[in-house]
Amino acid sequence: MKTIGLLGGMSWESTVTYYQFLNRMAREKLGGLHSAQCLIWSFDFAEIEAAQASGDWDRATDMMVNAARQLERGGADCLVICTNTMHKMAGDVEASVNIPLLHIADATAPSITENGCKTPLLLATGYTMEQDFYKGNLKDIHGIDVRVPDADDRTEIHRIIYEELCKGEIWADSKQTLLEIVAKEHEAGADGVIFGCTEIGLLVSADDFSIPSFDTTTLHARAALKFALETG
Repeated sequence: MKTIGLLGGMSWESTVTYYQFLNRMAREKLGGLHSAQCLIWSFDFAEIEAAQASGDWDRATDMMVNAARQLERGGADCLVICTNTMHKMAGDVEASVNIPLLHIADATAPSITENGCKTPLLLATGYTMEQDFYKGNLKDIHGIDVRVPDADDRTEIHRIIYEELCKGEIWADSKQTLLEIVAKEHEAGADGVIFGCTEIGLLVSADDFSIPSFDTTTLHARAALKFALETG
């Protein structure tokens, strides 16, 4: 089994989910007492968030590159960035090491395509919804034309993520807000919903929607385990 290098702690709430998914999938796949072979670099998220909020993406990139190199030196065979937003610097991180980086959008796109979705709604941080690093990957590489909520809804989703979900706070009112946003966007043409923040799955699930949903955390973890179990 290859070793999966997890760039986590952004937030640690979702990194826990990655770790659980990877180990449960390994046990289901291999049986017995098997689990996933992982190395985890867990950031102090307050430092990452401060760089994000101030727009100091160069500093954030330097932090990610340093961690990636440490995981490579520690024996990781691949890298998994355990957050959608920090894929903003995925290219720089991958270029800094000699092991592959498994991109979360590449792990998510096949499921979207298989479900026949052309215009899925993206629920994510403001950075991910408003900048092109994630939407551009899905459109330019995979031909998926992602929709995003309107400005007020984007602001509220961003607030829910950072002020609640990243702190492990799960509120019914916030869940209802997301359900109403998705319902409105579905009426406007969204044919699926992407959980484009790794914490979104803490609040809602596929059972909450009548349209296909895509939990990027689950899909990313599945792709990582597939890589880890490949021979050769």
